[in-house]
Amino acid sequence: MTAKTYQLSLTTQGPTYPPSEVMNADGDFVVIGRVNRPGPDDSVCSEWGSAIVSPASLLPQHGQNVPYQVVRELPTELSPADRDMVLYTLPLPLPCNNYPMLFAPDQCPQAHSVQRPSYPFHEVPIPDLRPEDGRRVTEPVTLGQWVQAQGWLEVATVNGGHDVEFCFEFSGLIPNSMYTVMSLREHDLAPVPAGPFRPGPLGIPNVFMADSAGKGSYQAVLPNPFPAPGAPGPRRIVNIVLLWMSYQQNYGGAIGFFGLGGDIHAQLKLQNASFQEFVTTAR
Repeated sequence: MTAKTYQLSLTTQGPTYPPSEVMNADGDFVVIGRVNRPGPDDSVCSEWGSAIVSPASLLPQHGQNVPYQVVRELPTELSPADRDMVLYTLPLPLPCNNYPMLFAPDQCPQAHSVQRPSYPFHEVPIPDLRPEDGRRVTEPVTLGQWVQAQGWLEVATVNGGHDVEFCFEFSGLIPNSMYTVMSLREHDLAPVPAGPFRPGPLGIPNVFMADSAGKGSYQAVLPNPFPAPGAPGPRRIVNIVLLWMSYQQNYGGAIGFFGLGGDIHAQLKLQNASFQEFVTTAR
């Protein structure tokens, strides 16, 4: 058996466009992740950092990066005002988005045509909600609360090296709310002709609830998630993302209807493509 433990990194970002899956009350992106900045000789430097980014940032073709229009930097030690910043969903259609993919083609084939405003996380209009049903997230979710999240992942081959067990432990999550776990595979974010592809759940169902203290755990076993290069089988999993579900819904084989901050919001992930040390085989 091969096994390894990883610590997940705090984020608000899926791919680099949209720049973030979280907005503030001003309609700016709250970015914790790769911030695109000018590099030497007209290049672009995408390094891990934190910033408030304008939705008027230039949008390149899918698979490319250009410098963000940074409104201001976010320091590692947040100010009291930044800690109290209320977090919002992205409006629909998604701003500053170049990812040409439907996330739930069988369930929501017209997702790109839906129009909705940006909502504070605690006021997202959950479908068919009635006041007497007892909504759990009723207070504003702030950036100071968001950045408390921590997560650890243990990956281990099982069943003779054909399958892999993923075991997670989380703390500092938004209490009493729904999370899901997403897998990112090779070429999911790649430009054509290599991709892109639709990211998928890490196991089905891929859902768990954070408890009243913001703790949670999740476990899944996937068949042959790390085939050797050139071997037949699925594309390799290269990253794992923890998603907070603003509509508090699970979508079966899809990770969300709208994705990318419309209804899913990345909170923890690995900073770089990982799991190169694992090789699995088909049964």
